[in-house]
Amino acid sequence: MKVYLDDTRDTPAGWIRVYWPDEAIELLKTGEVTEISLDHDLGDDARGTGYDVVLWLEKRVFSAGFVPPFFKGDIVPPKMTVHSANTSARDRMNAGIASIMKRSPLTALGKQGDVFYAQHRNGDLWYKMHNGKGWGPVAK
Repeated sequence: MKVYLDDTRDTPAGWIRVYWPDEAIELLKTGEVTEISLDHDLGDDARGTGYDVVLWLEKRVFSAGFVPPFFKGDIVPPKMTVHSANTSARDRMNAGIASIMKRSPLTALGKQGDVFYAQHRNGDLWYKMHNGKGWGPVAK
């Protein structure tokens, strides 16, 4: 699933729109988010910004020791982009994303049936069976 966090822009075709960070995080927890695009300024800073989503992922990747969306206890980050017009916030968000991706060897590709797929940074396709232990490379 592709998730678009924004309060004012039109949602691109094929994307699920959310308005608040907590909504984006709940979708990330499903493990089915393969791509997320984030705006920073969402109209109510007290309710959160797009940077809160980056911080949430960063915290799980670094402090929880996960192999860096949730899938039976693992975090594999989706492809992440920032579409915010706020240049200083965009730079801060992109720095956080770079940090997450540097730490994580895998990027989510999606789920098919009971198999979750991810791409290793070396280009290899990896998989994990639903209820399976650990990740493994797809046989070539």
